[in-house]
Amino acid sequence: MVDSYGRALDYLRLSITDRCNLRCLYCMPKDGVEWKSHDAILSFEEILTSCRILANRGIRKIKITGGEFLVRKDAVNLIRKIKAVPGIEELSVTTNGLLLEPCLEELAAVPLSGINISLNTLSAQTFRRISGYDKPGYPAAVLQSIEHARSLGIPVKINCVPLKNININELVDIAALAEKTVDAVRFIELMPIGCAAKMESMQAEDIRAILEQHYGKLQRVKKNIGNGPAVYYSAAGFSGTIGMINAMTEGFCETCNRLRLTPEGLLKPCLSSDMTLDLRSLLRSGASDEYISKCIEEIIARKPAGHSFSGIYGNVKKNHTDKDMFRIGG
Repeated sequence: MVDSYGRALDYLRLSITDRCNLRCLYCMPKDGVEWKSHDAILSFEEILTSCRILANRGIRKIKITGGEFLVRKDAVNLIRKIKAVPGIEELSVTTNGLLLEPCLEELAAVPLSGINISLNTLSAQTFRRISGYDKPGYPAAVLQSIEHARSLGIPVKINCVPLKNININELVDIAALAEKTVDAVRFIELMPIGCAAKMESMQAEDIRAILEQHYGKLQRVKKNIGNGPAVYYSAAGFSGTIGMINAMTEGFCETCNRLRLTPEGLLKPCLSSDMTLDLRSLLRSGASDEYISKCIEEIIARKPAGHSFSGIYGNVKKNHTDKDMFRIGG
């Protein structure tokens, strides 16, 4: 699939549930929300049909997200079936890691191309503050799951959102996980979506300056790593890399290769846009694969040139409080 700007779209971020077992400050109200009903989200059969149609249109890489994808019953079996869809070459997942340990052997057998783990702190106290999760043993248990995943041969990347006055003093220690423990640690500029729109973000250049004070000059890695928009750097003595996802200050829409499919079946060509294609309604109305494929082609032709989070691409709408990342797919 190629959009009107000549960008080849081969990557799908597929959210299979809006539910999550955390209440992270930048993602979800601490008192929670009303979840989508079972009937309101795509069934496994509908997800597989959507994947098959999109694979026929050129999707080759899929990342499973949520919410927290592992809170959906039998999620690992679904992942196994998605990997078997003809045309799908790479399949990875994003998780907060809380439910990961019991599933690792099965996920390794799929096999997965990688696991992204959201980890914003190494401190139990700060973990409670950010996530609202107060059971003992975390995030230590997540770190143990990371070690287990690596021992099974699954590549692991850490996603960290730097938050002013909360975890800024831990960025150096979190980056240190890329020295020997994980394949990459990525620092993500906070985007003004939902709860995050009310929070103060850190810019990538400030994050990099903090790291370079401790690790010395970071060297830009020229080769492409993974399917996402991160810019990667190497640090002296590190086996892994440090990545920066700079949505707010630099942008990366010129090379965007992705679509998003929400739990309720809305196909989104752009994270910040309100433009969607209701695949759920099409599937439940009995529309043919050919007709659905044509509708996908039409919405891809309307994919915008860039996001509206900052002034980089014009059409500025900095405050996206009407959106929720856990409903779109993190």
